[in-house]
Amino acid sequence: MSIVKQRQLLGLVVLGALCITGCMMPSKLSEPPDLRVPEGFAAMDGKEGRVISRQLLFTDPALVTLLDTAVRQNPDAYIALHRIEAARSQLRIRKGALLPALEAAGSASVQRYGDYTMEGVGNFDTNLSGNIDENQKVPLPHVPSYFIGLRSSWEIDLWGKLRSQKEAAFMRLLGTEQARNLVITTLVAEVSARYYELQALDEELEILKHNLSLQDSAVRIAEVQKEAGRATQLAIQQFEAQLLRTRSLLLQTEQRILRTENELNALLGRFPQPVVRSSRLLQQPLPGEFSAGLPRAILDRRPDVLQAELELRASRADVAAARAAFLPALSLNPFAGYSAFSGSLLFDPGSLVYGIAGSAVAPLVNRSAVKGNHSRAEAERMEAFYRYRKTVLGAFSEVQSTLNDLEKLRQIDSLNRQETIVLAAAVTTSNELFRVGYASYLDVITAQRNALDAQINQVETRRNLFVSLISLYRATGGGW
Repeated sequence: MSIVKQRQLLGLVVLGALCITGCMMPSKLSEPPDLRVPEGFAAMDGKEGRVISRQLLFTDPALVTLLDTAVRQNPDAYIALHRIEAARSQLRIRKGALLPALEAAGSASVQRYGDYTMEGVGNFDTNLSGNIDENQKVPLPHVPSYFIGLRSSWEIDLWGKLRSQKEAAFMRLLGTEQARNLVITTLVAEVSARYYELQALDEELEILKHNLSLQDSAVRIAEVQKEAGRATQLAIQQFEAQLLRTRSLLLQTEQRILRTENELNALLGRFPQPVVRSSRLLQQPLPGEFSAGLPRAILDRRPDVLQAELELRASRADVAAARAAFLPALSLNPFAGYSAFSGSLLFDPGSLVYGIAGSAVAPLVNRSAVKGNHSRAEAERMEAFYRYRKTVLGAFSEVQSTLNDLEKLRQIDSLNRQETIVLAAAVTTSNELFRVGYASYLDVITAQRNALDAQINQVETRRNLFVSLISLYRATGGGW
């Protein structure tokens, strides 16, 4: 058969395999339409405010120092960095698959061919030929074989399978970078929340100490009143019980401070130690109104949304690669080097050998593995699509809820301040009336307890307000 006919036959075989496999490719699942992003947030209707940012929100020098430390030293941040490196290495692997592989090769072997084999008869007959010299005679009966040279293999990416795999790896690399941004954003929120918790506990500790002083005075007044016959032992016991209760609350607060400091130090990537904090919580000015910005911009800022989108794009590339696996794969395998059956002649110019081999392989029968890989890729694509949709919906819901929380907390904070002022005056009034006998010890105890509860509520509301501001910063993209 002539070379031309051989090439024609090979072309027909490849074309036939392409037609058969092309007709047998599975259909592609369609994705539901994208979500329609709302134009604004209901909580911001008719309101104006500055878009929340790091510069506007983080004005406490002590908190900024802690956040810088956390970003540098937190173990989760380092874990995220190494995941990026792993994804970058995977991308290099996929890029390398597009290029020819070149490797040095060397081999040495010896073999005895049977007298009644084609090789054995051929070697015997060759040695009897008068057309060869002594160096070309085959050493018998044990025939050595030596080779040294270069071999290459190259899968030609006709259908984009390798390019799709590279694209998927690139999308996942970008996704790991967004995953690190998410780790940093979450870390900033957690460190800030612990910091404001510490400030709130400091405030509560001072409030409890002040109330201990007031309650101790109430005990002494009750004792004086008893001596004057204007109070009973029951009144003294009630005042002492309240004093003991407040001392217990003070110890519990000190315990919570130590526990919160330990939690914060763990986030900072260091062993337990005192945490420096600046001004007291109630002394910090309340920030003005903040806006979440345009809803569409959240899709470009939130790392979890961006990560979910990149994973969706990667899964689409996986599907493209899985579909391309149904088509014939064309490979070229060239080689060049020196080969001889005598080591002394290995590097002789006459020992130079080279060649090239090509192959086209297409799955025709028993394609379960290829079909299964495609089905898995399609399922993962749809999973990524709905995970992306869920992330987008959750992002907008989180922003909306946080804006509502901020609005209500501002109102609650204003009411708490008024309540604290009124109840502080009530404590003074009850003490004065108790001294002159116009109020009972129960009135004093009730007034002190209500004032203490109101002061602690005010601190907790202020803490929740600052934590909600941090939550809004995180919900709208965060970062550091």
